[in-house]
Amino acid sequence: METEQAARRCAELGNTTRLSIFRLLVKAGGEGLPVGTIQKNLGVPGSTLTHHIQRLAQVGLIKQRRESRTLYCEPQLDAIRELADYLVSECCSLQSEPTRL
Repeated sequence: METEQAARRCAELGNTTRLSIFRLLVKAGGEGLPVGTIQKNLGVPGSTLTHHIQRLAQVGLIKQRRESRTLYCEPQLDAIRELADYLVSECCSLQSEPTRL
Protein backbone atom coordinates (compact mmCIF):
# COMPACT_ATOMS: atom_id res chain seq x y z
CA MET A 1 0.00 0.00 0.00
CA GLU A 2 1.24 3.46 -0.85
CA THR A 3 1.51 6.10 1.87
CA GLU A 4 -0.89 8.40 0.00
CA GLN A 5 -3.61 5.76 -0.12
CA ALA A 6 -3.13 4.92 3.56
CA ALA A 7 -3.37 8.61 4.45
CA ARG A 8 -6.61 9.02 2.47
CA ARG A 9 -8.20 6.02 4.16
CA CYS A 10 -7.11 7.20 7.61
CA ALA A 11 -8.43 10.69 6.87
CA GLU A 12 -11.86 9.36 5.93
CA LEU A 13 -12.02 7.21 9.05
CA GLY A 14 -10.96 10.25 11.09
CA ASN A 15 -14.48 11.64 10.75
CA THR A 16 -16.75 10.42 13.56
CA THR A 17 -19.77 9.83 11.31
CA ARG A 18 -17.77 7.88 8.72
CA LEU A 19 -16.07 5.86 11.44
CA SER A 20 -19.49 5.04 12.92
CA ILE A 21 -20.78 3.96 9.51
CA PHE A 22 -17.78 1.75 8.89
CA ARG A 23 -17.93 0.16 12.36
CA LEU A 24 -21.64 -0.56 11.94
CA LEU A 25 -20.96 -2.22 8.58
CA VAL A 26 -18.15 -4.31 10.05
CA LYS A 27 -20.50 -5.48 12.82
CA ALA A 28 -23.04 -6.46 10.15
CA GLY A 29 -20.49 -8.57 8.27
CA GLY A 30 -19.52 -8.95 4.65
CA GLU A 31 -23.07 -8.71 3.28
CA GLY A 32 -23.37 -5.18 4.62
CA LEU A 33 -26.57 -3.28 5.34
CA PRO A 34 -29.21 -1.37 3.42
CA VAL A 35 -28.66 2.40 3.49
CA GLY A 36 -32.00 2.83 5.28
CA THR A 37 -30.86 0.56 8.11
CA ILE A 38 -27.63 2.53 8.48
CA GLN A 39 -29.65 5.73 8.64
CA LYS A 40 -32.01 4.32 11.30
CA ASN A 41 -29.15 2.99 13.42
CA LEU A 42 -27.07 6.15 13.33
CA GLY A 43 -29.76 8.83 13.02
CA VAL A 44 -27.93 10.60 10.20
CA PRO A 45 -30.02 12.64 7.70
CA GLY A 46 -30.23 11.03 4.26
CA SER A 47 -28.28 13.64 2.31
CA THR A 48 -25.54 13.71 4.94
CA LEU A 49 -25.36 9.92 4.97
CA THR A 50 -25.04 9.83 1.18
CA HIS A 51 -22.09 12.22 1.36
CA HIS A 52 -20.29 10.12 3.98
CA ILE A 53 -20.96 6.85 2.16
CA GLN A 54 -19.54 8.32 -1.06
CA ARG A 55 -16.38 9.40 0.76
CA LEU A 56 -15.86 5.90 2.19
CA ALA A 57 -16.50 4.34 -1.22
CA GLN A 58 -14.03 6.68 -2.95
CA VAL A 59 -11.15 5.34 -0.87
CA GLY A 60 -12.27 1.71 -1.20
CA LEU A 61 -13.40 1.11 2.38
CA ILE A 62 -16.96 0.24 1.36
CA LYS A 63 -18.69 -0.92 -1.79
CA GLN A 64 -22.29 -0.36 -2.78
CA ARG A 65 -24.58 -2.84 -4.51
CA ARG A 66 -28.19 -2.62 -5.55
CA GLU A 67 -30.74 -5.37 -5.06
CA SER A 68 -34.01 -4.37 -6.70
CA ARG A 69 -34.83 -1.00 -5.11
CA THR A 70 -32.55 -1.41 -2.09
CA LEU A 71 -29.03 -0.01 -1.98
CA TYR A 72 -26.63 -1.94 0.26
CA CYS A 73 -23.26 -0.86 1.63
CA GLU A 74 -20.67 -3.58 2.20
CA PRO A 75 -17.48 -3.13 4.23
CA GLN A 76 -14.37 -3.94 2.27
CA LEU A 77 -12.62 -5.96 4.93
CA ASP A 78 -9.57 -6.62 2.78
CA ALA A 79 -9.06 -2.87 2.44
CA ILE A 80 -9.10 -2.30 6.20
CA ARG A 81 -6.81 -5.30 6.76
CA GLU A 82 -4.43 -3.85 4.18
CA LEU A 83 -4.48 -0.52 6.02
CA ALA A 84 -3.89 -2.18 9.40
CA ASP A 85 -1.01 -4.22 7.96
CA TYR A 86 0.51 -1.06 6.49
CA LEU A 87 0.27 0.75 9.83
CA VAL A 88 2.07 -1.99 11.77
CA SER A 89 4.36 -3.29 9.02
CA GLU A 90 7.48 -1.78 10.51
CA CYS A 91 6.61 -2.34 14.14
CA CYS A 92 9.67 -2.31 16.36
CA SER A 93 12.09 -2.02 13.42
CA LEU A 94 13.85 0.95 15.06
CA GLN A 95 14.70 -1.11 18.14
CA SER A 96 17.36 -3.00 16.21
CA GLU A 97 18.91 0.16 14.73
CA PRO A 98 21.37 2.32 16.64
CA THR A 99 20.00 5.65 17.83
CA ARG A 100 21.19 8.59 15.74
CA LEU A 101 21.55 12.02 17.27
